[in-house]
Amino acid sequence: SLPASLSCSSLTLLFRLLSICNFRIWLSPLIQNRPLQHYTPNCLCVRPYSSDQADISRLGHFNSGYLVTHEHATAYRSVANGALSLSWQIFIRSTDCDRTLMSAEANLAGLYPPEGQQMFNPNISWQPIPVHTVPESEERLLKFPLTPCPRYEQLQNETRHSAEYINKTKENWQFLQMVANKTGIRDVSLDSVWSVYDTLFCEQAHKMDLPVWVTPDVMARLKQLKDFGFEFLFGIHKRVEKARLQGGVLLDDIRKNLTRAANVSAHLNLKVLAYSAHDTTLVALQMALDVYNKIQAPYASCHLFELYQEDDGNFSVEMFFRNESGKEPFPLTIPGCQHKCPLQRFLELTDPIVPQDWKQECQVASTIHDTELFVGLAVCGSILLLLIILLLTVLFRIQSQPPGYRHVSNEGEEQA
Repeated sequence: SLPASLSCSSLTLLFRLLSICNFRIWLSPLIQNRPLQHYTPNCLCVRPYSSDQADISRLGHFNSGYLVTHEHATAYRSVANGALSLSWQIFIRSTDCDRTLMSAEANLAGLYPPEGQQMFNPNISWQPIPVHTVPESEERLLKFPLTPCPRYEQLQNETRHSAEYINKTKENWQFLQMVANKTGIRDVSLDSVWSVYDTLFCEQAHKMDLPVWVTPDVMARLKQLKDFGFEFLFGIHKRVEKARLQGGVLLDDIRKNLTRAANVSAHLNLKVLAYSAHDTTLVALQMALDVYNKIQAPYASCHLFELYQEDDGNFSVEMFFRNESGKEPFPLTIPGCQHKCPLQRFLELTDPIVPQDWKQECQVASTIHDTELFVGLAVCGSILLLLIILLLTVLFRIQSQPPGYRHVSNEGEEQA
């Protein structure tokens, strides 16, 4: 942990958790969800990572890292002698996607500029920092919604039958049908319309001409429905139970890291833990914490947790949301606590949304009952079979034993 003398407003910042950074490079699925004939073949050959907008995004990530570096520059570097600038004091975990890996690297380039011996080439102001990941098939922490989870799918079906979802669908039915007709997509619903908006938004960012039907009013309405679609994923109906099956999994990992960092006996050298993930990751976490603003997180946005140690030795957690460049992160307050929330209180408030056994809780109730019934029938059948075998064995032995009396012939005596 940082030295006890390092204090900011009578607090010692022990640990910062950048969770979750929505590290998304401007990327346009040019051929997906769009009538192919709209563009000439040349337009379809745009390289996703070669556009000016992609460069701007990478610069945005670099600047994000640069701002984080200098945000507490005076407190950290003057007192801790540059402790935070040590690259081995950060651990970054990314999903196994090109855009999140590249964005994490761009952030690290801004966060840890090389100094002194770290400058292996005077013409390259960069040093290698490891980014950890797991194969997508094994991802159970950052890629949401987490699957397979039958109970979550059941909750989503229930949400589609909720009054709020049905009313929203009725209000926008004609508009959704128009979008389906214009795009050629057969099924456009409240929980799938985001893909249409995302495609058009990226194309707009690439300065490509949008179809005539995509007016500013249409884009505004698509954005509103897209935001509702994100809320549908993790809220509207039985938010707490959804949180236990989704964002609560990540929150569980965050709680453990905060608790570990507060354990003085642990002697952690780690100062920063960062997750490079997706907008759905942010929504899942913020819906679990009940601090979601119902607006899709923009590119390079970040949810921050900071762990402080107060003068009396107690620990507190502060949360911030950085969703706009050039501005200070917005403070977030978990319901039931103040912004500077005591660690123990934070753990108590978040305990109901952390799963105890994710795989078990993901099981559908009927499936569990069916399994129990199957096991019960199997046990009863086995017992009945054993009883039948035992009964047949007893009958066989009785039949094979000689009778108690046997007739003895006296013909020999009569002949004598």
